[in-house]
Amino acid sequence: MNGRFPIALHIMTLLCSAEGLLPSEYMAGSINVNSALVRKELSNLIKNKLVSSQEGKNGGYTLARSAAQITLAEIYETVKPQSVLGQAKNEPNPACPIGKQINQHITALYVDVDKALMQRLGNTTLLAFVAKFN
Repeated sequence: MNGRFPIALHIMTLLCSAEGLLPSEYMAGSINVNSALVRKELSNLIKNKLVSSQEGKNGGYTLARSAAQITLAEIYETVKPQSVLGQAKNEPNPACPIGKQINQHITALYVDVDKALMQRLGNTTLLAFVAKFN
């Protein structure tokens, strides 16, 4: 697990709630992280066509499309770790009856967890999530 999804979701929530362009410094203050980290995630969100930017003195960031059209699954996809539950760094003993099969069963479990997570996140729009703050 990593902390990128909560940061990306916080950014998207701020952008949804903003009236007009929002500077990265403001978002960094709200999230309480370095603005370079926010700009890194913003760059990723721009690359994935969820956020757009405007440069210049009065520049900043905004949603690339309506919050009603963005699901939490789309946001998660931009930062999704290779394995939600973690990855073992060792190779199990192939001579062990459990060790020789464990990875295939763990992989199947991870696929099921990922499907359930994406379904749940896919059923929630950014607009519905932001409505919880009103």
